[in-house]
Amino acid sequence: MNEEKMIHEQCLFFEFGLFVTGKTEEEYLPSLFINFLQTGICNFKVLRRIGQRSPITSNKRQLKMVGSGKVIPDRDEQEIGLPARKYLSEKSCRYLLLIDDLEQDRSGQVQQVFQRYRNALDTILTEEQRTSAAVHFLVNMLEAYYFADAQAINDVLGTSVENYEGDVETILHPKNQLKALYPEFDEKADGGQILNCLRVEYILSRPNTCASLRTLFYWCYKILKKYPYTEVLQQFQAEKYRFNDGILSEITKYQLEDTE
Repeated sequence: MNEEKMIHEQCLFFEFGLFVTGKTEEEYLPSLFINFLQTGICNFKVLRRIGQRSPITSNKRQLKMVGSGKVIPDRDEQEIGLPARKYLSEKSCRYLLLIDDLEQDRSGQVQQVFQRYRNALDTILTEEQRTSAAVHFLVNMLEAYYFADAQAINDVLGTSVENYEGDVETILHPKNQLKALYPEFDEKADGGQILNCLRVEYILSRPNTCASLRTLFYWCYKILKKYPYTEVLQQFQAEKYRFNDGILSEITKYQLEDTE
């Protein structure tokens, strides 16, 4: 067993650095992980907003990259790969999460979008670092999850919304729905307050919904399970999140194997 792997297995504190694509996420996303934070063995910090990436479909652009000997675009190298490598190299017990809002108009390309992000990381990171970085999606954008815990919306906006009956990850335009309910809705100010009220354990208690969000939380949980004193994580009450019997993302779930 190499020295770097031994250090990771003996971590007493875990740092999760976040690369995000949305404005609300840039300012408020760490609060989504409040239940992890309450264990006292980790923190979550937004490192940068990278802007969304789409698949490279232009033949001209692909040929230009091949002709110049490039595997990934310069922008992906400079804004994703190199900062990720620097962050993970600076200190042990660090992990990186790249979290993208997957709006409906990009959902048909989710595998290609995922692969572009993974390529940006895997091309630049060392072999050891690759298992410390994961790509996950909020579907269809962060605001969808507000409708799975409607009390949070009501507490902030004074509305009387009821929980969405189906899977909120199938709501096509959740932000537009919020503005229809409350025309003055502000994505950052109001959204940040709602995010602070969300109960993720409640949202994920329904095993047949929220595959992408559950996979994100499951990945983080599996990292934290490396903590040597298992009783500390008991307060997290993992069974509420239905990790073992709830649906997971078909795109991102393979990254869970890298945490073993």
